[in-house]
Amino acid sequence: MNKNKLINQINVYRSVMILLVICVFASILSPSFLSVNNLFNVFKQITVAGIVGCGMTFVILTGGIDLSVGSIMGLAGVLASGVLATTGNVFYAMGTAILIGIVCGTVNGFWVAQCGIPPFISTLGMMTLLRGCVLVYTKGSPIPVKVDAYKYIGKGTILGVPVPVILLLIIFILAHYVLTQTAFGRCIYAFGGNKEAARLSGISTKKTEWMVYVINGLMCGIAAIILTARLGSAQSTTGEGIEMDAIAAVILGGTSLSGGTGFVLPTVVGAMIMGIIDNILTLMNVNPHATNIVKGAVILIAVLVDKKVKDLSAKAE
Repeated sequence: MNKNKLINQINVYRSVMILLVICVFASILSPSFLSVNNLFNVFKQITVAGIVGCGMTFVILTGGIDLSVGSIMGLAGVLASGVLATTGNVFYAMGTAILIGIVCGTVNGFWVAQCGIPPFISTLGMMTLLRGCVLVYTKGSPIPVKVDAYKYIGKGTILGVPVPVILLLIIFILAHYVLTQTAFGRCIYAFGGNKEAARLSGISTKKTEWMVYVINGLMCGIAAIILTARLGSAQSTTGEGIEMDAIAAVILGGTSLSGGTGFVLPTVVGAMIMGIIDNILTLMNVNPHATNIVKGAVILIAVLVDKKVKDLSAKAE
């Protein structure tokens, strides 16, 4: 029991140790890294990946995966921008993005929970389908965002703190409460730990699995609002590649890919690690394409560490 507790503690706090080490190296490689403006820029950059990573944490805790998050973001973003351009109403636009996210998450949950299609296959299909919808709707052209009230969501500040950062903190606090203080959160952990045992104990496994994809879709809708507001436009490429950042953030945060083990708050730390890597490579004028090489290596190392921790936990039992 003591060994398992120790392993869980290592699993949670290893991301913090990695973050501290990376910050030290970043400050050595680039003195401007620790400037206030640059640090605020890092925090703003990680909000989108962090919020998507929050939803992805729910999915991965059940042992699933969602490769369609970038496409959900893209569709939610362009439709919200289209509604905003047509009506000029910020609330209609935000409601559209959130609704699209929830609907897409519901469809993903239906394929996985109700139809029994493996998450990797079903969400891969949705990723392609939704990206096609984005291209058809935009015809490859960006949709500008001209309403200042909408832009404020991505660029504004409250008492000097960027609005996206405030939204990120609120979302993660709520997600942490749901996972640790509610019956639904306990169902998620039980499902991820042993699906059959959860079913036999009376948990509605289909409903639980379905709902985590709905929550993930909701997070994608919110992230789409922030991203389009920050960039001032929605493009056909909006959200491309975000799934890799989100998955990496979840793994680096200590959530096991096999499900049942992990927490949502450390996902923020994982997102910060990925954001700082991006930032330091930019400050050093490294070829942008090389960023993908580093991200891929980080993901592989994180998966390897996850496997080693899992093996160590199995031995402790």
